[in-house]
Amino acid sequence: MNIYLVRHGEASASWGESQDPGLSVLGWQQARESAALLLPSVGQDTMILSSPLLRARQTAEPLASQLRIEVQEVEAFREIPAPVPLAQRQLWLREFMHQDWNRQDNALKAWRNAAIEHLLGVDRVVVVFTHFLVINAVIGHVMDSAATLCFWPANGSVTRLRRVGSRLELIELGEQLDSIVN
Repeated sequence: MNIYLVRHGEASASWGESQDPGLSVLGWQQARESAALLLPSVGQDTMILSSPLLRARQTAEPLASQLRIEVQEVEAFREIPAPVPLAQRQLWLREFMHQDWNRQDNALKAWRNAAIEHLLGVDRVVVVFTHFLVINAVIGHVMDSAATLCFWPANGSVTRLRRVGSRLELIELGEQLDSIVN
């Protein structure tokens, strides 16, 4: 069964400026482009899941609208919970991305495991609209890597996995770009 992980489109504000920004004009364009890319591979029986954060929900809208499917918000696909105030998040994130999962506290490991477990529990084709580090957490697990950062999924990119029994397989990484952490 196919699982598609879509990184949200470009946000209208940086990670250090707003806790829950919506999409920028470019972000909306990326949302429409990811929907167009996915449409030939999905159908009415597809499940569409999203992080509860606005930029992910908005990225899901074009695909959900075209398929006439309701988007289900799932906490497990929310952005990484930074243990610092908003003004310090970018610095914390830069440091986190140079670490590995063995150094992380139990709360962050539980966040990672929740996303993986949710994907292992799906019973049909699913498209998940989520965040840079959620995708990295899942791909790191699939690749059996302890690194917190495995690749740089571009905004609006689509990474394809397959669930086979009780494991996930990487089929194709989405488009990758150098990314400004926002």
